[in-house]
Amino acid sequence: MDVGSGLRGTLVVAGHAQRRGPLNWIFVSDLAAPAQPHPLVDQLSALHHFRTYVDIAVVVVVLALTNLIAHFTTPWASVATVPAAAAGLLILVRSRGLGWAELGLGREHWKSGTGYALGAVALVLSVIAIGALLPWTRPMFMNNNYATISGALIASMVIIPLQTVIPEELAFRGVLHGALNRAWGFRGVAAAGSLLFGLWHIATSLGLTSSNVGFTRIFGGGVMGTVAGVALAVVATGAAGFVFTWLRGRSGSLIAPIALHWSLNGLGALAAALVWHLS
Repeated sequence: MDVGSGLRGTLVVAGHAQRRGPLNWIFVSDLAAPAQPHPLVDQLSALHHFRTYVDIAVVVVVLALTNLIAHFTTPWASVATVPAAAAGLLILVRSRGLGWAELGLGREHWKSGTGYALGAVALVLSVIAIGALLPWTRPMFMNNNYATISGALIASMVIIPLQTVIPEELAFRGVLHGALNRAWGFRGVAAAGSLLFGLWHIATSLGLTSSNVGFTRIFGGGVMGTVAGVALAVVATGAAGFVFTWLRGRSGSLIAPIALHWSLNGLGALAAALVWHLS
């Protein structure tokens, strides 16, 4: 029996009209055009992207309003607004489907987060110690807000971690990071997240040159000094935000950026008090 005649309904000759052997037979289905995705799939994908962008917009707007309320209303607002907003945003994005791991809070990354945290704190401690000892960098630590040892201890151990570091990291490297990562991946997180973190510090840097002896000597006072101080703060905190984001992505945990953020602020406050005390 001719094998070709038995398969003629399902096979065609490849390349030539004549059959030259079994290898020249291919299934007709192999020549069929690839199936097009169902329109419903495209609609669901577009809806998912739209929801992601809405989540990002809501987070950014809430953070902007939080910043304004915390720094330009009542003193009590500056204490509670940022922690409350961070907690509220966490609840919001969890209800929108972001998992604990996407927020940097998954248990599976605690070990790696702790390892990076210890390394970050050790590095910052070394840099701060050198900076406080060198005569030309020591004035940068003379911040009037930390002129006493007791005040610096309370700030570094209570106020800075609870009012600043943990809420900011939860909001930026947790909630915002997770939302941005869904939309644009790590590069989007690093670019947009770092920029927004720098802009977040505009309000807190308005009095930078007036409260720091070293910066006053460099930039002077008045409007130009204030503008220079704000610009420096935005660039510096934006760069810090990039490093925090890298640590968050590298370790998979919020523990590492929280530790680095606290060491920069908390250890910096203690170093400022020591410099004032020894001057």
